[in-house]
Amino acid sequence: MSTRFTKDHEWIRVDGEEGVVGITAYAAEQLGDVVFVELPEVGKTVSAGDELAVVESVKAASEVYAPVSGEVIAVNDVLEGEPAKVNEAPDGEGWFVKIKLSDKSQLDAMMDDAAYAEHIS
Repeated sequence: MSTRFTKDHEWIRVDGEEGVVGITAYAAEQLGDVVFVELPEVGKTVSAGDELAVVESVKAASEVYAPVSGEVIAVNDVLEGEPAKVNEAPDGEGWFVKIKLSDKSQLDAMMDDAAYAEHIS
């Protein structure tokens, strides 16, 4: 299972035709304490770059963008009651959605771990 990153600090972990999407630890740190997360409806079709979710922190509200095109097949309902999970485990329990990818080749344009680490340094 490989993880890819966007320049907007989203990550996607792909397994077969499905990907789990969240924001990076760097993004969560920049946001500060997350107090609210708005997730899309299951079944929503998105294109890469579309707004996928909204995260509100004590500092600001930020959009989370779809790293790939596809259909939202699951959302992390835990975040509605426990938005702080985004801060506690941004690359684990703080995931946002699962997407069924419509075009896996979109992953090729994204950064791997090393490129992302360089991007934020």
